[in-house]
Amino acid sequence: MDDIVRQAMAKWPNVPHCYGWLGLDERGNWFMRDDRVQAAGPFPQAKGSLLKHEKLVDFIHRNYDRDAQGQWYFQNGPQRVYVELQATPWIWRVASADQVASHTGRPAQAEAAFTDEAGRLYLQTDLGFGLVHTQDIVQASDAVESGRWTPQELQAADLPRRFGYVMSPARLAQAQPH
Repeated sequence: MDDIVRQAMAKWPNVPHCYGWLGLDERGNWFMRDDRVQAAGPFPQAKGSLLKHEKLVDFIHRNYDRDAQGQWYFQNGPQRVYVELQATPWIWRVASADQVASHTGRPAQAEAAFTDEAGRLYLQTDLGFGLVHTQDIVQASDAVESGRWTPQELQAADLPRRFGYVMSPARLAQAQPH
């Protein structure tokens, strides 16, 4: 986490959390979801605007984390901006079985592989659980075919519960009494 973010959190400790405004798609892209987009439907049905500003995306990547309930967020200064997930909290980029990195650029070590009923490939790594990027399936299939990764079959609907992440913190927040 950036030092400037830590300082802002200390200076303003009681800033309310933000829900529904940021989404992560299954290709590791970030989407800003304003009021109009949120009114049009849940993520990813209504994605919003693709974030393309490189410095903003890098800032999000450096300050991306999870809370104790498995809700992923971006710490934007003193405010926690919870992320709506299309697939998983991590999207893995695969160069080879030994070269895996998150959509945020953090290197990771694959520990287990999984496939779902649609044939999508997932990895459990030392950073956590995520979906393999569609552009990297050829490299990932090399790891499977060589026996480096042996995928276990799972149902996509079971993944959040099994791997401890929340797909929609906004929906969870709405369901909780205030």
